[in-house]
Amino acid sequence: MHRTRKLLFMTLSLTLAMPAFAAQRVILKDGYEVCGDVLKSDEQVVIVDIGATVLRLPRAQVARIQRAEPNDIEAPLDVADASTSEHAWQIYRTASLSPTTIERNVDRFGEAVVMVTSPGGQGSGFIVSPDGFLITNYHVIARETRIKVTVFERTPTGFEQKHYKKVRIIALNPFVDLALLKIEEPGKTFKYAYLGDMKVLEAGQQVFAIGNPLGLTRTVSQGIISTTNRNMDGRLYIQTTTDINPGNSGGPLFNLRGEVIGVTSMGYLFLGGLNFAIPVDVVKRFVQNRDAFAYDEDNPNMGFRYLQPGPRTKRDAPPPARPPVQPDA
Repeated sequence: MHRTRKLLFMTLSLTLAMPAFAAQRVILKDGYEVCGDVLKSDEQVVIVDIGATVLRLPRAQVARIQRAEPNDIEAPLDVADASTSEHAWQIYRTASLSPTTIERNVDRFGEAVVMVTSPGGQGSGFIVSPDGFLITNYHVIARETRIKVTVFERTPTGFEQKHYKKVRIIALNPFVDLALLKIEEPGKTFKYAYLGDMKVLEAGQQVFAIGNPLGLTRTVSQGIISTTNRNMDGRLYIQTTTDINPGNSGGPLFNLRGEVIGVTSMGYLFLGGLNFAIPVDVVKRFVQNRDAFAYDEDNPNMGFRYLQPGPRTKRDAPPPARPPVQPDA
């Protein structure tokens, strides 16, 4: 399994360089795709000629084989042609994207992931609209008003850090640990990520996170979904084996379609594989109802807090229960 996946990454550049007359597409169960001439296909193996080399794939890893069209190879990279859904009141975008590799998804949506910094600390976030709205965790900016967002923009020579200090707090909800911010930069168009759908998530699916753990910018980590509905202190989370460390908080958890399916929130530092993300449907409800959680500059620390009940004042044992009263005959 690992050898095959490594070979797929090694041959990815060769696959992208293939001519447009590739005959068939071999779609693997983990979301990878290989385009080429299928030389052999039986119950044990599928052998694909991709031009520069011949790739041997175990049949158990192949989901299906279908005819390739001339533009099949480049289609997953063209998110501009994705079917989007938006309304005047809806800030975020959704799309119908095809599964592809983590490497391609990082290339497509990596610029949408940002670093969020305040005097109290540093975390991650991700942009959800071209005009600069972004999501992060509430605890990343809790009780802070001076916020800086760092965007990593692609240039011909690599990535360049763009720092934005005019950041407006739009809405806060400490109970679900989410915050909606906006970069105030008129005329600027930002790269953004699409929000996915919880209905199509299943345990075992591959996912990956992009964030800034311990200040190590643009770090990518990979894992699977352990469960889609883990209860932690009365809240539902996506449990994942994807590494989440301090600094990842507020960043996106992606599926292989490149859609955000959760907001990375917390993990156990000394217990590997136990990490949690806020489900994307919670994010959608928060953004849709942002007026209810609108930030008030005159009362920045607003929000209800449920107080613990007072301690027991009488240490004596409670009185015995009274026998039930018998109704009159």
